[in-house]
Amino acid sequence: MKIKALHMAALATSAACLLLGGCSSLGAKSWDRDLMARRSMQPVTHPLIAGTDDHIYFSKEGASGGRSFDGGGCGCN
Repeated sequence: MKIKALHMAALATSAACLLLGGCSSLGAKSWDRDLMARRSMQPVTHPLIAGTDDHIYFSKEGASGGRSFDGGGCGCN
């Protein structure tokens, strides 16, 4: 019975190592970070235009945000 428990523990440890090892390849590699830092890869490439669009959206809809977690557009905050 004790040997069976040891085998189960070894199997669980092996499975955990395999699962966690699969996550090691996530994220940007160091040689890809220069590509990610380019202006064309940024979510907002033109801050002035984005600010103007936000102002127009706020003026017409009575809501602010939409690109962040500010407000939900219901005007209650």
